[in-house]
Amino acid sequence: MSLARMAAPAPALPYERHQPEQTILYQLIETHYPTFRAQLEAEGKKLPAFVQQEFDDFLKCGRLDYGFLRVCCEDCKHERLVAFSCKRRGFCPSCGARRMAESAALLVDEVLPKEPVRQWVLSFPYELRFLLAQQPAMMGKVLEIVYRTLATHLVKKAGFNKRTAHTGAVTLIQRFGSALNLNIHFHMLFLDGVYAEDKYDVMRFHRVKAPTIEELNTLVHQISHRVSRFLEKRGWLQRDDENTYLLLDAIDQEDDALGQLQGHSITYRIAMGPQKGRKVFTLQSLPPRLDTPRESDRVAKQAGFSLHAGVMAEPHQRDVLERLCRYISRPAVSEKRLALTNNGKVRYELKTPYRDGTTHVFFDPLDFIARLAALVPKPRVNLTRFHGIFAPNSKHRALVTPAKRGKGRKPAEQGCSEKTVAERRKAMTCTLKGHREMQRLKRVFTKSRRSRRH
Repeated sequence: MSLARMAAPAPALPYERHQPEQTILYQLIETHYPTFRAQLEAEGKKLPAFVQQEFDDFLKCGRLDYGFLRVCCEDCKHERLVAFSCKRRGFCPSCGARRMAESAALLVDEVLPKEPVRQWVLSFPYELRFLLAQQPAMMGKVLEIVYRTLATHLVKKAGFNKRTAHTGAVTLIQRFGSALNLNIHFHMLFLDGVYAEDKYDVMRFHRVKAPTIEELNTLVHQISHRVSRFLEKRGWLQRDDENTYLLLDAIDQEDDALGQLQGHSITYRIAMGPQKGRKVFTLQSLPPRLDTPRESDRVAKQAGFSLHAGVMAEPHQRDVLERLCRYISRPAVSEKRLALTNNGKVRYELKTPYRDGTTHVFFDPLDFIARLAALVPKPRVNLTRFHGIFAPNSKHRALVTPAKRGKGRKPAEQGCSEKTVAERRKAMTCTLKGHREMQRLKRVFTKSRRSRRH
């Protein structure tokens, strides 16, 4: 197929400027966030600066009166005004949807090779969720333990050892649950097999069978034991003759207000108002489900840890893989599932009903603001991690990833930096690589618009 035919324009969607001030989420924050801050200050508490900045920037996101970019068509000279975005990671649905589509397109196009990919999901006990939220460095250490455990399992199952075979994974750290509760858990996209060099020094992929229930039980036991042992060595875990418990009192109380909000959010309890400390009000509109475990579910639980490995994408299912990447990198808040009741309560619909039939949760407006504050990640905490052969310093990354970027890549040809801006633009638009980049950019913004109200 010729490049000209590939570059034929697809039917364009009409441009619609995002107007956040007309959404329920924006109106709730604009109305109740000042009251929320004032109530905290009256109690002698204060939110960390990065949380306050999250709310302040959200109220400016997408508003033309806070700055915009004027875009002009070179052919017809038609102009559009594009408002600046906040680019925050906490709860902005617009920026989150764009980041979701961009991350998914990047992973599928440039990182994940055309090999089977399996999703491993690990969730933690309530106490450990709080520790990981308060101590991001500890979260990285725990993630290293989890990756080593799963990678070793795959290498041994394929019949190799760590010196002769290599695997890789991309972890997206998700901080929220379906009920807007703080729930730090790991979504790990693992290669469903390993790479090993053959006798001709060529990297070959060796697929492994899907994990069995017995293997999952063994893995979740290893993970819980190794994480507990690590925390005990670091002084966060205390054991006695009967119990094992985390020493959460040792956490620095600098962010005391945020810590209390996170504690209430993790345990599904009300954080503000006269009902403080009670369970969040829920609506059970469906009958309870009596699910029986099945082999195809591929889930194992132990001591509050839960390991799930029932979702995978075949090499030819790149669209399925991209949808999976969008799902695990989706924003925390869905405007489509957010509504107000007649008595002023905030009603939020669960993405998937709970087993007891719960379909909705209800918040007072101030408690809803508290839920959003608890979801804001600390600055400079990377929520996407690359492991194994996908790691930036891996010598195998350039050999297996579609983008061929990494150590060992041949340097660019001399003289390319001497081209003018017009020459570089022309070269980009006239090459297949440039065409793919433009198509991905178009795909990102098209899907982010459709997913903004997912």
